[in-house]
Amino acid sequence: MLSSQTIQIIKSTVPVLEKHGTDITKRFYQMMFTAHPELLNIFNHANQSRGRQQTALANVVYAAALHIDKLESILPVVKQIAHKHRSLGVTADQYPIVGQHLLAAIKDVLGDAATDEILGAWAEAYGVIANVFIEVEAGMYEEAERQDGGWAGFRAFRVMRKVEESAVITSFYLAPEDGGAIASFEPGQYISVKVEIPGEANTHIRQYSLSDAPGKPYYRISVKREDELPGKPAGKVSTYLHERIGQGDVLMLSAPAGEFILDRRDDRPLVLLSGGVGLTPMVSMLKTVVDAQPGRPVAFIHAAHNGDVHALKAEVEEIAARSPQVSVSWCYGLPTPRDRETSAYHREGFVDLPWLQRVIPAKEACFYFCGPVPFMKTVYGALRAWGVPEADVRFEFFGPAGSLQEAEAAQV
Repeated sequence: MLSSQTIQIIKSTVPVLEKHGTDITKRFYQMMFTAHPELLNIFNHANQSRGRQQTALANVVYAAALHIDKLESILPVVKQIAHKHRSLGVTADQYPIVGQHLLAAIKDVLGDAATDEILGAWAEAYGVIANVFIEVEAGMYEEAERQDGGWAGFRAFRVMRKVEESAVITSFYLAPEDGGAIASFEPGQYISVKVEIPGEANTHIRQYSLSDAPGKPYYRISVKREDELPGKPAGKVSTYLHERIGQGDVLMLSAPAGEFILDRRDDRPLVLLSGGVGLTPMVSMLKTVVDAQPGRPVAFIHAAHNGDVHALKAEVEEIAARSPQVSVSWCYGLPTPRDRETSAYHREGFVDLPWLQRVIPAKEACFYFCGPVPFMKTVYGALRAWGVPEADVRFEFFGPAGSLQEAEAAQV
């Protein structure tokens, strides 16, 4: 337990963290990677270069300081991050390294304002917070290894099939090289893929949602090739998987993880909203509901640029054709002439609240959504404007966790 004095000191630093938090976390990563370059084998370099990891960490530090007297209130965030850590292979002995460099970064950025008293309080608080993470993650590691078909660390899987789903998304069907059983998973969860790319100094680990229903003798991931754009380099791992990995090749996978999961105890109408490659966990949820809850209504809504990049469309439409409980709605931002000729979509333009109100029977439902951040902000803002309760709105970011709370005022 933290002393009342420590809690008071930590809370007094909240305004400083709100102002300088990202500067502190940027400096933290610089210092830590300089001293421990081996940790570059764990962290996503693209998120580092784009500042997403720094911002996410700054938000966590700020939340910890704000709620230091009731850390149980941030336990959902802790569990979400702990799932990521377990899938990456973060270990307990790495937490002191993080603490050392976080304190050094606070001192480096704040200078004389970071007094010995403040640094001492943060050292004490970090120890408590780190122990929470270590304890939660220890339970996750044990569960991942001891479950039926489970394993520790990374396990070799062979590519059984490689299927081009669209111009930019390819599916990989993966079965264990040892021929053994594989762990089940909850619809919405992901696996981590670890690759060693020729010419790269470090290994790279990326999380990909499982895009098929559980209970199969394989895992399926559907990966979008991240091409180079102005101000954004091409995705190293996605490009490597698309261009260099084929049937028969071996990939190293962690056991399934993730907190963004379908609540199978809920039998209310379900709305699955996705944009781009964000449909991958939604397809897993859809297939599971149709198999396990045949009476539960499902509205499957997907936004894509056009039919050329719309993955898994035929698969979803086949499910809807044989399942009266399922309705589908496609929104294309830039439909091709062929899309128009074949009436391949239901709306041209972007998702907005009036359209959602037309294609969703009622707002008394449970809403899950995933996709690019602008899409997610739009959907979140629309649902909140419609009056959908916060408890019925569930979403997942690809990459470091972010917040959509500010999106209520976003333009739809």
